[in-house]
Amino acid sequence: METRHIGSLAVSVIGLGCNNFGGRLDRDGARSVVAAALGAGVNFFDTADMYGETRSEELLGQALGARRGEAVIATKFGWRLDDRRHGARPDYVHRAAEDSLRRLGTDRIDLYQLHRPDPETPIADTLGALDELVRAGKVREIGCSNFSAAQLREAQAAVRDGAARFVSVQNEYSLLVREPEREVLPECERLGLAFLPFFPLASGLLTGKYRRGAPELTGTRLAGTSRLGGRFLNDRNRAVADSLADFAASRGHTLLELAFSWLLSRGVVSSVIAGAMTPEQVRANAGAAGWRLTPDELAEIDRLAPLGAPGARGTA
Repeated sequence: METRHIGSLAVSVIGLGCNNFGGRLDRDGARSVVAAALGAGVNFFDTADMYGETRSEELLGQALGARRGEAVIATKFGWRLDDRRHGARPDYVHRAAEDSLRRLGTDRIDLYQLHRPDPETPIADTLGALDELVRAGKVREIGCSNFSAAQLREAQAAVRDGAARFVSVQNEYSLLVREPEREVLPECERLGLAFLPFFPLASGLLTGKYRRGAPELTGTRLAGTSRLGGRFLNDRNRAVADSLADFAASRGHTLLELAFSWLLSRGVVSSVIAGAMTPEQVRANAGAAGWRLTPDELAEIDRLAPLGAPGARGTA
């Protein structure tokens, strides 16, 4: 599989999101998904301390086991775990990192990401603590998530000479949610940051499984009246997804292939993070990134899924 860079890290262009580990996926399910990912050439695994109520990190570490050296592990901190474990103040940055290292069963975190901005802590203080972790060899690179362009600029301006700086930002981005193109993607290009899209398949709507007129699916993230179903399954998104699926089919491709390949047509995108419940889904995702879209095809996609259209937004 093709690789791109996040700072000094070489990562597969398709990554595995581990937000299902410890929740919808148990230990055996996580093991099978991770094994399938490694077998398909995926080396980038993205988790967070709050996924699965901290179980995701544990299950990922156990699933990798002796194959840890084949993986680039990204995790996140800062989301509220309880009254004491949240935010980005320096003392908590160190505690959160130690807790994640223990749960992952590793001596280093390859990409350590601030999960969301902490308005109560100056970003310079957070960056100082993260730099200490890098200098101690416990973290290789640092990144952020759910940051605006203005917050990226503020973080860049706060970096001391020679200190670690954010090398990536992970925000929502898909054919149905194109807001990052307005400010965040241009800022990434200006600052040399890698962009990591989450919800690249709009929680499944861009897999092709939710065509209009098809039987309603059960047991999925968008099933019934789920929170994600309420955000994504609206008339506008269904219509756009159907049009994109028809466009892809007319060129011998699937909607899944279009969703991944379109994101990777952006040079600033280093890896597309997608969750999976089964080895089959992992292999389908890993094989879906090979369509090299032409300028004419990109223009037609812009017509079918215009930037100006409203889309659902969320956090991961």
